[in-house]
Amino acid sequence: MEFVTTGDGSKTLFNAEIGECYHSTHGAVQESRHVFVKTGLDHYVQTTGATDVGILEVGFGTGLNFLQTADFLQDKSFRVEYVGIEGFPLPLSTVTATGYETAVDPKIWTDYLDTYERALVENVQLNERLKLYIDHTLLLNFQSDRLFDVVYFDAFAAVHQPEMWNDAALGHIAQFIKPGGVFVTYAITGNLKRSMKALGFSIEKAPGAPGKREMLRATKL
Repeated sequence: MEFVTTGDGSKTLFNAEIGECYHSTHGAVQESRHVFVKTGLDHYVQTTGATDVGILEVGFGTGLNFLQTADFLQDKSFRVEYVGIEGFPLPLSTVTATGYETAVDPKIWTDYLDTYERALVENVQLNERLKLYIDHTLLLNFQSDRLFDVVYFDAFAAVHQPEMWNDAALGHIAQFIKPGGVFVTYAITGNLKRSMKALGFSIEKAPGAPGKREMLRATKL
């Protein structure tokens, strides 16, 4: 693992074993805000008026998408229960070295570092509007007795990790999305669109983050 400085000045991790960075080299923080928070969470709340939102993230990684979600919630009135799926959790020392304290409110950063390791084993209340649990498991082993409103699908690209994007993986995660729930990811391919349609989702091509023309937003019918 080594850090790479991205186009917006924020860092991302390069995973040499996979052959890819955790986030866009065009800008890690701006990709997180655009793809997941704006096009996913904010769109869902603006559309539905929800006051309690369950978010499921596939590929928790450094927690950047969680941090951006927590920062976004500061002036909002709705509550979020956030579950991340991560087969290979990073050590706290690596998370601390990301430098993401410059991209969020200082208290959010401190609370995240203080609770990160505990969130790997239990549900943690970070503040009155936000809970976090990081499930240390592989995608196909993930189980939950609840349905989620928003899925952040942030796996490594299909060219590097095709098993995360096949019909079995997508079908497994789709069963945990409630009707009207939203699935968002930075990618958009013909295979992905066909798979999501076959799973009972409507498909939208949304503007992508810098470096990508389009991204996928899918709503469960």
